Amino acid sequence: MLELRKIGDRVLGGLLSLPRPAKRIVAVSVDIILAIMTIALALALRLEAFVPLTGTRVWAAVAAAAIGIPVFTYFGLYRAVFRFSGWQAMVNITKAVAVYGVIFAGIFTFIGVPGVPRSIGLAQPVLFLVALVAARAIARDMLGRHSRYAKRADDQRVLIYGAGVAGQQLAVALSAAGNQEVVGFLDDNRSLHGQVANGVKIYNPASLHYVIPKLDVTDILIAMPSISRAERGRIMRDLEVHSVRVRTMPGLDDLATGRVQVSDIREPDIHELLGRDPVAPNHALLNRDIRGRVVMVTGAGGSIGSELCRQILKCEPRMLLLYEMTEFALFQIEQELLATARQRGLRSTSIIPLLGSVQDRRRMQQVFSAYSPQTVYHAAAYKHVPLVEANPFEGIRNNVWGTWVCAEMARAHGTANFVLVSTDKAVRPTNVMGASKRLAELVLQAFDEEERRAVIEGGKTAKRTCFSMVRFGNVLGSSGSVLPLFRRQIRNGGPITITHPDVTRFFMTIPEAAQLVIQAGAMGSGGDVFLLDMGEPVRIADLARRMVALSGLTIRDASNPDGDIEIEVIGLRPGEKLYEELLIGDNPERTDHVRIMKAHEDHLSWDMLEPKLQKIMMTIEESDLSTLKLILGELVSGYVPESEALCAASA
Repeated sequence: MLELRKIGDRVLGGLLSLPRPAKRIVAVSVDIILAIMTIALALALRLEAFVPLTGTRVWAAVAAAAIGIPVFTYFGLYRAVFRFSGWQAMVNITKAVAVYGVIFAGIFTFIGVPGVPRSIGLAQPVLFLVALVAARAIARDMLGRHSRYAKRADDQRVLIYGAGVAGQQLAVALSAAGNQEVVGFLDDNRSLHGQVANGVKIYNPASLHYVIPKLDVTDILIAMPSISRAERGRIMRDLEVHSVRVRTMPGLDDLATGRVQVSDIREPDIHELLGRDPVAPNHALLNRDIRGRVVMVTGAGGSIGSELCRQILKCEPRMLLLYEMTEFALFQIEQELLATARQRGLRSTSIIPLLGSVQDRRRMQQVFSAYSPQTVYHAAAYKHVPLVEANPFEGIRNNVWGTWVCAEMARAHGTANFVLVSTDKAVRPTNVMGASKRLAELVLQAFDEEERRAVIEGGKTAKRTCFSMVRFGNVLGSSGSVLPLFRRQIRNGGPITITHPDVTRFFMTIPEAAQLVIQAGAMGSGGDVFLLDMGEPVRIADLARRMVALSGLTIRDASNPDGDIEIEVIGLRPGEKLYEELLIGDNPERTDHVRIMKAHEDHLSWDMLEPKLQKIMMTIEESDLSTLKLILGELVSGYVPESEALCAASA
């Protein structure tokens, strides 16, 4: 039996390896044989005995082949790939045989041929149709089975979570891909449990503990594009306990064609792991300071800056100024925005790329004088905690002096709204980066107080710039996000590196953060510190464990020495905190937006702050790190430097 199977596999493998013209010759030959066989069978049914095809009966067999092959060729039956043929192929066969039957019956039933019973003209086409359909079904099954069994060693046995339209389309796409075998469906709909779809059974997700070993499942694909992010997160949490890899289909908004393809399958995004649904934006707030205006984004090529530009472009400003220090980053975001504008037909928006540093007062003066931006989103900053800790002078110069220069230019040129993109690390910081961002906030708060005084002294008609700050935590997909790092480490076999078992962080997607920054800025009345509701903080160690589990692997530790991936604790980096906060005080105020709060925090007047800032700039020129940190401790509430080590790189 084993020898016969091997012979069969060799024959099928040989057929599949034939060139396309040779395969068509084989298909035509099979159909000729079927035509002759069905003539003989039709005669046997009519005469109640098998009779030899002699005399005029031979002409019936010749006519069947001579009529059938040209008709089938016309209908494209020999262009179809047998092992991928489906319902449409069967429809084409039926149409072809119907035309064939009309011609064949016209000759042998209505006209008649001596020695050939007239009933043959009606019976043979029916038998021929059955034979053709059966032959192609058998070929599809055998060749498809051979393709699946001849697959690579890393092929998967897949359960599809979701037996709806998307799941059915995905099953068809996977069967064509050849290296993933769908062994069943999962669905929460109890009425579907035990039924069969696409030839495989639908199971209850609650029975996974015995379904997975029974079917030798390696992967579960979630094919429910219309469910909410929270529901997707719940499903993933339920699947974590099983040693299978979990992948997912994109949401409905990403399925532009409405068709499911194998290429749409991806690893779970972190926002799906967190299971938190975004809040729909308030379009009135999004448009208030942007539509029809001249808008400037500093740090336009960065993670947040580039997403701000994308969201701003949707609101159709009159002019979008992209201010960026890095040439390649500026080129990338400019080309992307120009392509988007062309696709959407946005002819009223001018996109202006501007190279320069926010620390360059002369360059900033040129830009503000030339374009007079009405709204400025200041996202330019050095944000990587360890790098700024190792280069504190450059961090302070860029984050504080750069903000000072930008805000001064905005005030001098009548900019209506100036929004600083801040960070949760500005709250009771243990690092220079966080302290520098809090100093930047203090600069704007002091400027706003000056502006208010100018309005009072100058009367109600005096123009003033509205300065506001938006403070939030980590964004997903940014250059410093842990998600791509963990994925890369899992792909390489580990270990996953975390800084501390108890470290926690807030998370938010980049598009959601950018939209909330714009909406918060639109609510500003001057000197406001807005806080974005980031949800509950997440333990990084728990996130790492979830990603390992959803990859179908196990954690290697003392209790499981044979596990796949080890989690290695490397210690907190210089200046890093165990947890981050968004609020310095304890008096947050709700706003009209459910995800945006407003803080009331103490600040210094410009008269008190400016001398201190000048002294900071002097310590930077003198590379006096100890004095710099002393001044930061005086100015920034809660600042306690983690490390006092001098870094040669900071000079």
